[in-house]
Amino acid sequence: MSRKYFGTDGVRGAVGQDPMTPDFVLRLGYAAGCVMVARRAGRRADLRADRRAERPSVLIGKDTRISGYMVEAALEAGFSAAGVDVLLCGPLPTPGVAYLTRALRLSAGVVISASHNLYADNGIKFFSRDGFKQPDAVEAEIERMLEQPIGCNESAHLGRAHRIDDAQGRYIEFCKSTFPNELDLKDMNIVVDCAHGAAYEVAPKVFHELGATVSAIGVSPDGFNINDGFGATATDNLVAEVKRRKADLGIAVDGDADRLVMADAAGRIYDGDQLLYAIVKHRAAKEKIAGVAGTLMTNLAFEQALAAMKVPFARARVGDRYVIELMREKNWLLGGENSGHIICLDKHTTGDGIISALQVLTAVRESGKTLAELTADLALYPQVLLNVKVPKGFDWKKHQAIADAQSRAERTLNGRGRVLLRPSGTEQVLRVMVEGEPREAIESAAKSIAASVRKAAQV
Repeated sequence: MSRKYFGTDGVRGAVGQDPMTPDFVLRLGYAAGCVMVARRAGRRADLRADRRAERPSVLIGKDTRISGYMVEAALEAGFSAAGVDVLLCGPLPTPGVAYLTRALRLSAGVVISASHNLYADNGIKFFSRDGFKQPDAVEAEIERMLEQPIGCNESAHLGRAHRIDDAQGRYIEFCKSTFPNELDLKDMNIVVDCAHGAAYEVAPKVFHELGATVSAIGVSPDGFNINDGFGATATDNLVAEVKRRKADLGIAVDGDADRLVMADAAGRIYDGDQLLYAIVKHRAAKEKIAGVAGTLMTNLAFEQALAAMKVPFARARVGDRYVIELMREKNWLLGGENSGHIICLDKHTTGDGIISALQVLTAVRESGKTLAELTADLALYPQVLLNVKVPKGFDWKKHQAIADAQSRAERTLNGRGRVLLRPSGTEQVLRVMVEGEPREAIESAAKSIAASVRKAAQV
């Protein structure tokens, strides 16, 4: 699919710049609403469609960015104009919106969030009625509808809006239900870092209600501090608090709480590959694992470790939606990304930082082992990842100088690593990743490729 507005995880950008402007968000809500109405009625979405069919309904949740109020209001107006009822739940983790969309039998769920980005950005992502990310075909329909003039139903056929007061409580109970009934977290001292984001109220309560002594940080959102020095992408404060409190573990999620990073008592950080490995290894000791999905960014050592366990492994494109698509295609239950998106399809339909942490804690409690012991036989290869800013529409594959730099790097590694170049689906950058040993060689290779990209991008 050729995307004009949608990236790998919905629509995203700097607030006040296209496409994150009030007029575009209004049109996006209207376009998405028209598609929902037409799909519900089983006919083509256009402005002349009869609106007498029962109205579809959509849940809108958000993180804690100041711009969330503006985006929420614009989306609500667009959906209402198209004849779609709107339920508002306020700040709630992305996976919480996915869960409630399915639990309440709604037509779709919408999350207002730019995930791990800082407050100046925002985004909009859509879930289908079954709690999975909307497929490419639906996003393509919405993009086509965006090219049409915006309209508005007559008053009798406008959508209504109301707030759900118990959304957080419902989601907390759902998270707790994914942890074995016979286990608890008593006698565990846990630091929980919520990134001043959507999980700031729900995450500490989940672990506390399961019996842990919880110290919460990153739980004072002011609209401007989301992901700023806290959360899964900035773990210094988590490590410091774990050491200061002599905690057993630290748990960090990102702004919309679909990513997970953890720290042990020694302050060692564990990324998505390591945490997924802990889950897989523990489950493999009890049952046969059909297979595990990763991405192009998954560490080569993870793949090799699974091979040693005789567990099938396959790589998807970067992005949790593509991991889930691969998992569903192969009928696998486990998958994830090294960034911290971990998917357990027997527990939830999407990556969930809180539920993923509970699966890791299940492995820790049932095995009696520490995170270090569970992952002792997974020695990750060093990875260097550089983000190079490029102009919109930049096609790095057309530049011979970049291809030459990549070839030189691969010859230098001499089979001891790999090189990956890919455009980001959420930022205007080209990501340069080099993996292997020794570290000096991959750092030099990554810098050389990045320099060739910067030079080519200025042409």
